[in-house]
Parts: sequence; structure tokens; C-alpha cells
Amino acid sequence: MENYERFEITGDNHIGTAIETPLRKDAFEKSDNEKIAIIQEHYKGIMETLGLDLDDDSLSGTPYRVAKMYVKELFSGLDPRNKPSLSVFDNKYEYNKMLVESDITFNSSCEHHFLPIIGKAHVGYISSGKVIGLSKINRVVQYYGRRPQVQERMTMQIFNELKSALQTEDVIVVVVAEHLCVSSRGVNDLSSKTTTIEFGGQFKDAQIRNDFFKLI
Repeated sequence: MENYERFEITGDNHIGTAIETPLRKDAFEKSDNEKIAIIQEHYKGIMETLGLDLDDDSLSGTPYRVAKMYVKELFSGLDPRNKPSLSVFDNKYEYNKMLVESDITFNSSCEHHFLPIIGKAHVGYISSGKVIGLSKINRVVQYYGRRPQVQERMTMQIFNELKSALQTEDVIVVVVAEHLCVSSRGVNDLSSKTTTIEFGGQFKDAQIRNDFFKLI
């Protein structure tokens, strides 16, 4: 029972272990189709264990649909081949003020219960000579969201990715989200949201940070 108690404590307290998503060394040896076939069989077993009749027309395709959804959609951000190409450009117009992309919607999944995390990200940066296409910021958020996540880790991953691409410390990321593992199970709190923030460079200045908060 000790392990089960530890599992519950880790899940209910949303404890993470590392900035990088924990992956096995052989994570990408199987093709997507092979993964879908294996997950399909396992999910079929879960449904049968729950007592569901998979001969029913409505349920018969569910194991395949879930498996495909996991590999191709919900957890597609695990595969580095799906990582967006982040082309940056010289800041030829010499815009040296803050750029903010706010209300970027995303869907992720809590790695403790595999239940949805639904929220918005707000990103700002000050160019040090490089700029990035606006849609690329959205794609970075979606890429790191599309994997089993802890919100703190996701926030830091987005921050580190943009900081590296833009070659600047002057980046700030705020993520606000609802966790269905809080609202649909456990404490069953339907109204609470979780906010995380990561920033560096000029955003360590409280006034610049406040300017960002006003804009979002």
C-alpha cells in the first residue's frame, strides 16, 4: 500500500521531477502506426475490464480512436519531429520595445491523471536583434502543450525555447489554466485556475513586468 499512497500524494500535489519531459531512451524506435496498434490493444483491455461491451457499434472503434488520438493529437508534442521550425529574422526596423502575444489557447494533459489542462499562455519579449513570426510563438505553446505535462514544466519549456531561438534573456511567459484533475475528481473544485510565470533579463525589473501585465 505504501507505493499507492505515494502515487496519490504525487498526483494530488502535482509534483514534477524535471524541466525536460521524462522519456525512455527507446521512445521513438516504434513507428506511429506500431504505437497506435499497441495502445489500441491495451485500451481495449481497459474497457473490457470496466465491463464495457466492445461488440456494441458505438464502442467497437473506441480503442483505435483513443490510440490514434494519443499518438497523432494529444501527445504529438512528445515527438521531436513535430517540433516547429523557429526561423528568426533580423530586427531591421529596430523595434526595441516589448512585443506581447496574449491569449494563446492550448490544450494539454496532466501527466498524473491524463486529464485535460485547458488554458491560455501570454508571451512577451524584447528583441536583442532578432524577431520571430507571431504564429511561431503559438506553435511553440501548442507543441509543448501536446504532451503529458506539469504546468510549471510547460511554462519553463516555452520560456527556454523562445529564449534560445531569440538569443535573448528578455522573455516572459505566463500560463493560466484549468486542470480537470482538480475540477472533475479529487477536490472537485469547478472554479479555480492555476497561474505560472517564468521570466528573465529586463523582465526582472518590476516596472517592465508590470507593463507586460497591463498589456495582457
